[in-house]
Amino acid sequence: MDPVDRTARFPVGAVVTLEALTGDVHPCLARLRTAEPVSWLPAIGGWLVTGRDPALAVLRDADSFTVDDPRFSTARVVGPSMLSTDGADHARHRTPFAGAFKHAVVMDGFEAWTAIEARRLLAGHLAVGRCDLRPALAAPLAVGVIARALNLEEADPDRVLGWYRAIVAGVEGVNAGREVGDGTRRAVADLRRAVDRTVRDSAGSLLAEVAEEGSLTADELFSNTAVLMFGAIETSEGMTANALAHLIGDPSQLAAVANDRSLVPDAVEESLRMEPAATLVDRYATREVDLLEARIGVGDLVTVSLAGANRDPVVFNDPDRFDVRRPNLHLQLAFVKGPHVCLGLHLARLQTIAAVDAVLDLLPGVRLDDDFEPARGLVFRKPAAVPVAWGPSEG
Repeated sequence: MDPVDRTARFPVGAVVTLEALTGDVHPCLARLRTAEPVSWLPAIGGWLVTGRDPALAVLRDADSFTVDDPRFSTARVVGPSMLSTDGADHARHRTPFAGAFKHAVVMDGFEAWTAIEARRLLAGHLAVGRCDLRPALAAPLAVGVIARALNLEEADPDRVLGWYRAIVAGVEGVNAGREVGDGTRRAVADLRRAVDRTVRDSAGSLLAEVAEEGSLTADELFSNTAVLMFGAIETSEGMTANALAHLIGDPSQLAAVANDRSLVPDAVEESLRMEPAATLVDRYATREVDLLEARIGVGDLVTVSLAGANRDPVVFNDPDRFDVRRPNLHLQLAFVKGPHVCLGLHLARLQTIAAVDAVLDLLPGVRLDDDFEPARGLVFRKPAAVPVAWGPSEG
């Protein structure tokens, strides 16, 4: 089916714009999910999957829907990694890192430290009575956690953020059809030197152990380190910012969680359902596939909308409502399913829970400022700011 025929066959997708997918995306996703849960979108040059069942089918079938394609932007910036390979090669890239991110290992190595760090980050703002929780808490906590996990603790947090921002800019540039810029190349080279130094000088560190294990080349060790750092900062910052905004912005849900702190993990999980920090996941068809009413061709881009799948009313009752007591909230797909399920999901959950606990402990009467603006973003979605005040209301 050529693009003209696809446009005629999928009229709802045909009129979707990039802006509609970037701003208040959920009404657009609802229309697509109802009429065309697998739809052809000229705006992205590929298929968009918004229903939960077809999303699971794509995510779990790496033989038919692969990440191993020259168009995959992250690989063009940092090289092949667990993010951009499938099958045995994917296992070779991922397995050396997997043990360090198991639940028990994460809890033992990070639970106490992360709780202390979240409180330390808030401590400097307590006397002021207001702050923006994204740069004050969400971003530096994400940087600190992944720097500790990768034993890059000697790197200045601002330097780590600089590497991250340059890699993000490079990936976004490639997605927009540009070549990798000099700034991104310099940042990648600087990060490479830090990784090589850690391998050489930090015996017993995760990176040194992976290097010693020997299944990855030095280039592959670096590329996997880069995508772990990139993913951890981008998605964990967004996950924490979104969770704080959802909870603080809903006084009844905030009161319920404050009165029953066992609900904090559920509040985090429900926020993941409502607004995944990484909302679009790209795959490329390796063969012709029929997915619902769509005939997908070899090489076609197939993008899964995690945000769309997470609000599928067939699975989630009243899906646009934030409900920390939702009985099936763990069916959300924010961490993906299948072979590319997020390696750092336990670490990400831990730090967002620590951030919410710290806010509830240290910021009594916390509330969103009136000028708060909801999350935006095409691929990565988070609010530009999470401005809050606490203490007695000025009103």
